[in-house]
Amino acid sequence: MGFFTASAPAQLHPVSPPLGLHPNYFAKQPTTLVLREKVFSWSGDDFSVKDTNGFTVVKCHGQAISFRDRKVINDPNGNFLFGLRNKLLSIHKTFIGETQDERELFRIKKRMSFGSKMEATFTNPATNQPITLLLKGDFWGGSADISVENGPVVAQISRQVFNMREVFTDQQTYFVTVAPGVDLALIAAICICFDEAKNENSG
Repeated sequence: MGFFTASAPAQLHPVSPPLGLHPNYFAKQPTTLVLREKVFSWSGDDFSVKDTNGFTVVKCHGQAISFRDRKVINDPNGNFLFGLRNKLLSIHKTFIGETQDERELFRIKKRMSFGSKMEATFTNPATNQPITLLLKGDFWGGSADISVENGPVVAQISRQVFNMREVFTDQQTYFVTVAPGVDLALIAAICICFDEAKNENSG
């Protein structure tokens, strides 16, 4: 398998009111996250998600003693952002994002409708309105969008990123460019769960 050439990313427009759960993580400019396939094994090691400048955006930690398949997403200083739980016994693959006391913040699941493979749902604190984000395109083939249902594209996924300062790509690396005003930590968690759901089915 060789590299393929992704099309140049479309311009992502600022999102207002802001979209996400953590105001400190709202992107101030288009920001590209670097992720790797199959990194989020539920029995695997801790890892970090960084941007293309090498700055850590979030850290993911497993819980050694857990019967609920729970991971914890922290900020770079180790402060809790949310937990990720693999919901067992659900008909369609489902992940729950939750607070430290296990109150649900968002839900990510497979979607059976044509044209979208996954969806993420949450209540946006900026508007107190329910939001559904849809994954459209070929996430793992190299070109896909995350968009608000009946709304704008808020993140774009590709295998290539343009104007990178450092080349550290391989066939298992993909890039997620996030629009200004969108929660980087939430998009990182969504993409991690998308990747986990896909790789579980293909494994």
